[in-house]
Amino acid sequence: MTHHENDEKDEFDLRNFLPFLLNQAAEESALEFQRVYKNRYGLLRTEWRVLFHLGNYGELTAKDIGLQAKTHKTKISRAVHKLEQRRYLKRERDERDRRVERLTLTPAGQTVYRELRSFAEEYDARLTAKFTMGEAALLRMMLRRLAGME
Repeated sequence: MTHHENDEKDEFDLRNFLPFLLNQAAEESALEFQRVYKNRYGLLRTEWRVLFHLGNYGELTAKDIGLQAKTHKTKISRAVHKLEQRRYLKRERDERDRRVERLTLTPAGQTVYRELRSFAEEYDARLTAKFTMGEAALLRMMLRRLAGME
């Protein structure tokens, strides 16, 4: 018997297609966090990421952040500009290389970072509560591998 496309149901199940599943999971799991950084703090996604990188590492260049966040430099510089306007970060020229700007959080930026970080930790704990500790650890490991982080 020859196999024709229309003869039987397509075996491809979109709901099990990994990129589709990952996207749905990402959208769904980010919603509540997104509401907090958007509505409560008026930040865009790239802006909270820049804030978190600086909160985590203390001092970075825009280039460092772009590489670590795997985000295009124009998006990063737009976010840096916006955060600077809101006085959440400050730029300082590197003494040795005048083309390089070192970015750090201001006290106001550190406050917002700490508040958002504690919400993020709490939110992360709520998400992982859907799994056993082993499942949560495995999920993180598998997602890091897919993201090219290990």
